[in-house]
Amino acid sequence: MTNDRVTTVEIFGRDYKIKGVADEDYIRSVAQYVDDKMKEVSQGKAPSSQDRLAIMAALNIADELFQERQSLDDRYEAIEKKTESLISLLDEVLPASD
Repeated sequence: MTNDRVTTVEIFGRDYKIKGVADEDYIRSVAQYVDDKMKEVSQGKAPSSQDRLAIMAALNIADELFQERQSLDDRYEAIEKKTESLISLLDEVLPASD
């Protein structure tokens, strides 16, 4: 038995039924984010097909994801370097315990 729920959301003027176990508010929040991205992509441009707008919005969202991942990787790398530096300093200061 699954706990799937159906949540109806509106994205760029069209209703979609989303089936999943996630909280309804979360699903609505994600759908609103996608709707906002599609509106952002469509502003100031000649009318385009919804498929094209959806792909452009998806590319923008994917770009944000990749940038966040890179930022996280950079932070982990910085933490790792600092940790290695601290370990090295401790090794210099503390006597060896053999």
